[in-house]
Amino acid sequence: MQETLNYINENKQRFVDELFELLRIPSISADPAYKNDVLKCADVCAEHLKNAGADHVEVCETKGYPIVFGEKILDKNLPTVLVYGHYDVQPADPLELWKKPPFEPYIEKTELHPEGAIFARGSADDKGQFFMHVKAFEAMMKTNTLPCNVKFILEGEEEVGSVSLGDFVNENKEKLSCDCILISDTHIYSNEQPTVTTGLRGLSYVEVEIEGPNRDLHSGLYGGAVPNPIHVLSRMIAKLIDEDGHITIDGFYDNVEVVSDAERLDMNKLKDNPEEFKKSIGLSGVEGEKSYTTLERTSIRPTLDCNGIWGGYTGEGAKTVIPSKASAKISMRLVPYQTPEEITEKFTKYFEKIAPENVKVKVTPHHGGMPYVLPSDTKEFLAAKQAMETAFDKEVLPYRSGGSIPITAMFEKVLGAKSVLMGFGLDSDAIHSPNEHYGLFNFYKGIESIPLFFENYSK
Repeated sequence: MQETLNYINENKQRFVDELFELLRIPSISADPAYKNDVLKCADVCAEHLKNAGADHVEVCETKGYPIVFGEKILDKNLPTVLVYGHYDVQPADPLELWKKPPFEPYIEKTELHPEGAIFARGSADDKGQFFMHVKAFEAMMKTNTLPCNVKFILEGEEEVGSVSLGDFVNENKEKLSCDCILISDTHIYSNEQPTVTTGLRGLSYVEVEIEGPNRDLHSGLYGGAVPNPIHVLSRMIAKLIDEDGHITIDGFYDNVEVVSDAERLDMNKLKDNPEEFKKSIGLSGVEGEKSYTTLERTSIRPTLDCNGIWGGYTGEGAKTVIPSKASAKISMRLVPYQTPEEITEKFTKYFEKIAPENVKVKVTPHHGGMPYVLPSDTKEFLAAKQAMETAFDKEVLPYRSGGSIPITAMFEKVLGAKSVLMGFGLDSDAIHSPNEHYGLFNFYKGIESIPLFFENYSK
């Protein structure tokens, strides 16, 4: 391993320079205007895999954006690790809140990153994190220390629901066959308390629409006599959660996993600092479901949030109308034993039930995903835990994340392999937000930890 670590240390600056090349490509999958950039990014990723030593590198066409595949098969009798990542990124809006243009990466020191952090869209989610795997693989290849087989699958649609990935995996089971899947698209609790993610919440995402009058109405002529869809929608959304933070949808908690007192005790060994938490997001206080800690509310409990709401006139100046329609987007994070199909159905029935009779209700389901748990007594978890403990020289604890990676459940169902969620970002890295960044310390620790994982898992 020392030879591999030496190679990593000697090439740190080049690794960052090459990552900057990737970050300069605005591979925004949600906006068709960036189609050529997404395609270009796939080609650049393929080139990096080839240069690192991967064989049979392909840019595989799908119904959407391509999937980049590469592999190194040393011996079919050795275990095979499938590395997953995504090269597409979120839109950068609102652009005016970025300190510098989002696709012109730069390094700046911060309070949490005294060694510097890379600021750019995609730096932490997920270009900086999957690129750690490419560079760790390169280091193992150059020093002839790769202990097992490795395959790479990099997709370009994660930020729009991985719409083509399921078909690709089902159609290429043999090509993607593996013993475990390694994913770095999550975060650690902190640099002082590194963690391996053992759980992810699922997701049910819906769009709702309330329709009142058959057209926008003059608020002077009709105001006070007809239902205003914005008012109705606001009241209905407010009814979805009570004052104790409890979601009021009928049967919402029927299948929620009951986490044991022992596991909750272990979970709360992580040093939760409420003041730091509030300070990091600019709040004077927090809220949530009663009888649960902040750590538990953001990991083992389901949630419901309104992600956006609109209706009526929002342009310059004044336009006195009662709008015909009002809409909102709502996401629900799910925990084990809840399914997106079940929760979407229960939400729809309840939302229709609480609507006044004089409006029309429309609920449109969007993408969803299953929750996922990796038990902390598995060989996959232990290989990651030991690797990170060696790299960080600190105890590594299991950690359930509040985020969702729906593909983990799909991978296990189709490929029969567990996913190891060995991410290295911090929850303060502003992913999906202006000024996204990724610490250099974390980037390098990831590259150091990955070869250790391969070594431990092979053993």
